[in-house]
Amino acid sequence: MRDATGSARLRIISVAIIVVTILAISPRVVASGELLLNGDLSKGSGDQPDVWRTEAWVNEPSTVSFNWTHPPNGGPGELEVNATKPDDARWMESLSLTPGWYYFSAEIRTEDVASQNTGATISIMEDGIVSQDLKGTTNWTRVGLYLKVGKKGADVEVALRVGGFASLNTGRAFFRNVSGIQVDAPPTGVPQIYDLDTIRKAAEPTPIGSPISLVLTYLLLLGVAYAGWYLFAMEPPKISRAEARREAKKAARR
Repeated sequence: MRDATGSARLRIISVAIIVVTILAISPRVVASGELLLNGDLSKGSGDQPDVWRTEAWVNEPSTVSFNWTHPPNGGPGELEVNATKPDDARWMESLSLTPGWYYFSAEIRTEDVASQNTGATISIMEDGIVSQDLKGTTNWTRVGLYLKVGKKGADVEVALRVGGFASLNTGRAFFRNVSGIQVDAPPTGVPQIYDLDTIRKAAEPTPIGSPISLVLTYLLLLGVAYAGWYLFAMEPPKISRAEARREAKKAARR
């Protein structure tokens, strides 16, 4: 009887430990969860994966083609960009991010990507936010980048890409196992680290001249406008020639 009671208590304690462990780790699992939808590229219909879309600087069939391959049973798939002529071509997904640090990565394989310009990358569609780029012909390699989002959050476009802005390229690239997760901070010594707010602020147009020169210019224009008004206001009224002759005769009689 005692053995049965002891066994029951042991089972209850074991179950309680399992429940507590699950509750303790659940928030961490949610916090570090995958942000990209269909990052394994398994869902979609026809030739179009769910959520992802294509864009290109030169979006013509003679220049670039896009392809999605996946097992018939819905397993992980691959995206392909084949730029037969120089282009900046990509598969893209939109994300809304809260403040914090993020790590975006993908496995990439390349075939005959030219070496003169930007190769195959995962990138954010902002000025220069790219992972290590792969060129030539390579085996599957995971590349990524770290992104800091400011206190207001941000909407971004994640791109699987051949070429870049003002850096068009040719070649064929394949992408799989795409990931975007929130992290505490980037590790030390990683080169691909970007601050989104700083980059966006640097891209804003700069006002012409300093604030002091703008104020002085405004005051100068205001002074010119006042002087013109004063001169026109003090100008004597114009009279006709007949009136002028009458006034002259009156003056002569006097």
